[in-house]
Amino acid sequence: MEAPGRRSMGNKKTFVLYPSLGVGHLIPMVELAKHLLRHGLAVLVAVVDPPDTDAVSAAAVSRLAAANPAISFRLFPAPASPDAAAHPAKRSHDTLRLANPALRDLLRSLPAAADALLLDMFCVDALDVAAELGVPAYFFFASAAGDLACFLNLPYLYPTLPSFKDMGKTLVRCPGMPPIRALDMVITMQDKESDQTKIRLYQFERIPEGRGVLVNSFDWLEPRALKALKDGVCVPGRPTPRVFCIGPLVNDGKSGETHECLAWLDAQPERSVVFLCFGSKGAFSAAQLQEIARGLESSGHRFLWAVRSPPEEHDKFLEPDLERLLPAGFLERTRGRGMVVKNWVPQAEVVRHEAAGAFVTHCGWNSVLEAIMAGLPMICWPLYAEQGMNKVFMVEEMKIAVELQGYEELVKAEEVEAKVRLVMETEEGKILRERLAMAREKALEATKEGGSSEVAFAEFLTDLEKKS
Repeated sequence: MEAPGRRSMGNKKTFVLYPSLGVGHLIPMVELAKHLLRHGLAVLVAVVDPPDTDAVSAAAVSRLAAANPAISFRLFPAPASPDAAAHPAKRSHDTLRLANPALRDLLRSLPAAADALLLDMFCVDALDVAAELGVPAYFFFASAAGDLACFLNLPYLYPTLPSFKDMGKTLVRCPGMPPIRALDMVITMQDKESDQTKIRLYQFERIPEGRGVLVNSFDWLEPRALKALKDGVCVPGRPTPRVFCIGPLVNDGKSGETHECLAWLDAQPERSVVFLCFGSKGAFSAAQLQEIARGLESSGHRFLWAVRSPPEEHDKFLEPDLERLLPAGFLERTRGRGMVVKNWVPQAEVVRHEAAGAFVTHCGWNSVLEAIMAGLPMICWPLYAEQGMNKVFMVEEMKIAVELQGYEELVKAEEVEAKVRLVMETEEGKILRERLAMAREKALEATKEGGSSEVAFAEFLTDLEKKS
């Protein structure tokens, strides 16, 4: 199946982008595709469509294709994992491995050979197809360079340690990153004997087989991690792939859609609103929602809060029942200074709005970069995936955020209030805002002509020419 947006690629260099399963992996690849187009290159995004719940829906691809008509999308079927009861990480890995024949057929069907295959970090088995067809393969790493440094090192470090789940608050030390508590390491790798951990270690161990890694970050933000990667200390005994920091690549905040929250923000004073948004998986228990509400109310500050139904209610209610889930009278008492919306807000537009003064975030890397591009201070509330690690980078290494205590179990109302007041009222909050203003300035410099990220992208193209 071919989504709308297919066009002749002419004589331009052609890059095939290959995301892992799920919209969360597809969207960063679309941002990379836009970047390639801006440099006069042709792009085809190849999307695996297995017949199970791990798939990116054809509807999602069609929406992205309609919004980005210059990008070609190709949706192709692949077998589902033969182990339907397995952990999602294993099912995804199985499906991507089984998709190799379809990817091979797609690459062979192109009018001219692809100049490069750009892979998601989990699409490591596609390296075999690239090698068979003689197509240069690079990885696109959509998270922090610090995450990459850690992941490349884990296949060598983890065999020497107990399972992270048994280490608790013991510090894990990887090159290029500050010490991280074992409980903050990637959730899918907490048990070293589990199938999902073994799959992740296999994937991380294969990344160095690529010809290089494009990273969605910029030099100023992560000098320590980038030095470790450049010095080759993350992958002992093997060559480390060359790393090209080409970011930040983020949504420009212009969705074209209207949402009631944007009109509400227009009426608020500049830098006065605390924005709370936790992504598509950011659903809290009813007890946690109560604590957040009480903390926001006690803080006295304006807020915009996107609320989802608690996990235990997802199957019963498509939308959260705010009157029942939040403290009695909360919505009425805060009506003049707060807005609670159900499920979704246009995050990229909200963080860039002049009324936004702080961002309570789940620490997903794309959200972090959006906040940096807006110069918006962050309050870290990591929820899943690599976000415990990102929290450490953001608070200790980059110094662009503060941390909410207690996120491992239940964040109390008093902690919510204290951190909101810290960012919005105190001298420490002022210093944080100044740091974010500098981060934004450095990010803009990196992406200008002659900036570090543009230079790195040019070096990637030169590297590709040499190896081709």
